Amino acid sequence: MSYMLLIIEPVGQRATRTQAEGREAYAQMQRFAEGLAAQGKLKAVESLSSQADAVRVSHAHGRPQTLDGPFAEAKEMIGGFFLLQNVSREEAIDLAHACPAAQWCTVEVRALAPCFDESHA
Repeated sequence: MSYMLLIIEPVGQRATRTQAEGREAYAQMQRFAEGLAAQGKLKAVESLSSQADAVRVSHAHGRPQTLDGPFAEAKEMIGGFFLLQNVSREEAIDLAHACPAAQWCTVEVRALAPCFDESHA
C-alpha cells in the first residue's frame, strides 16, 4: 500500500535556524530519504517553499477567489512530504517515528485512497 508522510511544521520555524542548522536538518532528511530509496520504499520526496510564496485558490459561493500567502491565520504549514510505496500502515507509522523531522515538527501519516468511498454511499 502507499502512504504519505506529511511534514507539518510551525510557520516561521525555518527562519529561526542558522544556515548551519538549516543545512544539517536538510542533510538529515536527505539521508533518511536515501535510506528509504535504497529499501525500495520511496516513490517521491520533496520539500516545499515557505507559505509566503503560496497561493490559495477557491470558488466559494460560485466566485473564484485567490489569496496570496503568507496566511495570517495559519500556525502550521506543510513543509514537504515523503510518498512511500509497498509499506503497511504499521510500517508507515514506524517510518514517521524514524523521520528526523519528528524531532522538530509533526509527521502526519496518510494512506493514499479515493476521495469518495462507495461503501459509505
